[in-house]
Amino acid sequence: MIRRHPLADIQSEHIGEGTSVWQFCVVLPGAVIGRNCNICAGVLIENDVRIGDNVTVKSGVQLWDGVTLEDNVFVGPNVTFTNDLVPRSKVYPERFSRTLIKKGASIGANTTIVAGHTVGEYALVGAGSVVTKDIPARTVWFGNPAVMKGRVTEKGEITYCENEK
Repeated sequence: MIRRHPLADIQSEHIGEGTSVWQFCVVLPGAVIGRNCNICAGVLIENDVRIGDNVTVKSGVQLWDGVTLEDNVFVGPNVTFTNDLVPRSKVYPERFSRTLIKKGASIGANTTIVAGHTVGEYALVGAGSVVTKDIPARTVWFGNPAVMKGRVTEKGEITYCENEK
């Protein structure tokens, strides 16, 4: 069963069992959302978006065309994804940049992910960061621009680089 809040505008038919979509969400018809996801209040999901299984997208996130979230991804509140590297009013690229968040990665609240980058498996991006390059698997990044600060296991155990505690 899919849990659909009556105040959500869900246009997609491609939503997996056990997923919850809360109030004030908009899910466009081409979006694909996996099983057992939690799409919190006030989330916008465009057409060319793919979301795997067991994903949490917290409130205030917009997933623009070109964003893919693999299984077990966590996206914190008010994370910002971009999809156009040279945005202009009423001028659209032939194809939007692709952004990939790999399996098990976690993106902290208020982070900005600049279009065209990949966040590796189980990586952790700290709150308020600005991601301007690819993030390798199982690493910890934060800051503006985000820089590597350590390593993280699949279970979330962090080892910081020297002088980064």
